[in-house]
Amino acid sequence: MNNSLIVKTLAWLDEAATAAFAAQLAAALTRADLNACIALYGDLGAGKTTFVRHLLQALGVEGRIKSPTYAVVEPYTVAAGEVWHFDFYRFSDPREWEDAGFRDIFASPSLKLCEWPQNTAGVMPTPDLELHIDVADDAQRHVRISALTARGQALLA
Repeated sequence: MNNSLIVKTLAWLDEAATAAFAAQLAAALTRADLNACIALYGDLGAGKTTFVRHLLQALGVEGRIKSPTYAVVEPYTVAAGEVWHFDFYRFSDPREWEDAGFRDIFASPSLKLCEWPQNTAGVMPTPDLELHIDVADDAQRHVRISALTARGQALLA
């Protein structure tokens, strides 16, 4: 691993801690013109979608925020710009990347939140941040955040 990359390890003791981190990240993303790609790793039930919901709410999304498990992507527009929430759990065909227009979305200045990014190996560009969420118990999560780009480093600084 490149020593210049930032890696942080956090413990989210409860959902309120998850929401607090999401609010901090939302503020950093807004300062960065909402242009970043964040990859979210974790087992089923680890809290990836819960984190995304808190982040979207902190960015100003109101109303119901649903998981894009079947649709693959849900778009949102907030005051700071466009947000795309991807769930690649059922993604298996790299041709779908092109057919669905994902290359264009990932090339655009917008926020891309990607659950199950490992299913896009070879087609998804390098994310700015990777969050690895592990379940400690019913409420607590251990989170390892890696900044893989200069933009990611700026978001964590």
